[in-house]
Amino acid sequence: MNGNNNKSQLRASETKKCTLVSLCINFFLSVFQIIAGVFSGSQGLIADGIHSLSDLSSDFVVLIANKKGQKECDDDHHYGHLRFENGGKLIIGAILLLVGLGTIWSAGGKLLHNSLPQEINPLAIWVAIIALVIKETLFRYMLFVGKRIQSSLLIANAWHARSDAASSVIVAIGIIGNMLGFHMMDSIAALIVGLFIARMGYHFSSDALQDLMDRSVDTELEHEIRVCLLSTTGVEGVHDLKTRKMGDYALVDVHIEVNGDLSIREGHEIAIDARKRVMAVFDVLNVMVHIEPEDSDCR
Repeated sequence: MNGNNNKSQLRASETKKCTLVSLCINFFLSVFQIIAGVFSGSQGLIADGIHSLSDLSSDFVVLIANKKGQKECDDDHHYGHLRFENGGKLIIGAILLLVGLGTIWSAGGKLLHNSLPQEINPLAIWVAIIALVIKETLFRYMLFVGKRIQSSLLIANAWHARSDAASSVIVAIGIIGNMLGFHMMDSIAALIVGLFIARMGYHFSSDALQDLMDRSVDTELEHEIRVCLLSTTGVEGVHDLKTRKMGDYALVDVHIEVNGDLSIREGHEIAIDARKRVMAVFDVLNVMVHIEPEDSDCR
C-alpha cells in the first residue's frame, strides 16, 4: 500500500501544479479573447473566449477533486475518496455540455433570425491565431503530464484544452470567411464550435458516469491480473475475477484454487502472496481473495 500511497501523492502533486498553470493561462486568455471579440465584432471569437472561460470552471473542479480524492479512509468511506476524481470528470463533462448547448442556442438563433451581418476587424484573426498556439501548447503539456502520471482526470482536462484549440481553428476560418465577404461564416463557426464542445461534454459525462457505476477495468488489464495471480506459487486456478474502477485505481475480487490438502494457514499465506503480487504490479487499491480447494464444486 505504501507504493500506491506514494504514487497517489505524486499524482496529486503533479496534477495540482499542472492545473494551476492551466488556470492562469485560461484566465488571461479568456479575458483577452472576449475583449478582442467585442471590439472586433466577432461572435465566434467571443464564443471561443467563453469556451476558454469554461476551462476555468473545469480547472477549479480538477483542483477540488484532486484534493478531496487524497483524503484517507474514514468511517463513511472505507475505500477512500478517490471517486471524487470520477465525480470531477463528470462535472467537467457537464460544464462542457452546457457551454456547448448555450453556444449552439446563441449562434443558431442569429442564423435562424437572419441577424444583420457584421464586418469583423482584421485584429480578430491575429487574436484567434495567438489563442490557437497557446491552447495547443497547453494541451500538449497537460496530456504529457497526464499520461506520465496516469491521471484520467488530468487527461480529460487536457482534451478539454484540445477542444479549445480545435474551436480556435474553426473560429479563425469563420473570421477569414467573414473578411472575404461571407459574413454569416462567423456565426456558422460559432455554431460548429458549440456542437464540438457539446459532443466532448457528452463523451466525458458518459465515461465518468460508467466509472461511478462500477465499470470494470479493460479486458487486457483483467487478463494481465489473471496471469499475475496464476503465476503465484501455490495458485492452481483462478475464477470469478471481478474488477471495478475507483478513481484511477481498481478494486479486485477473485476466487483462487489451491491444493485441498493444505492447511488453512498455508492457504491463507498463498492468498496474501497473490494479493501482494497484484498490488505491487498494478494500480490496485485492494484485492479481496477467496480461497477454494482445487477440486471444489462450489463454483
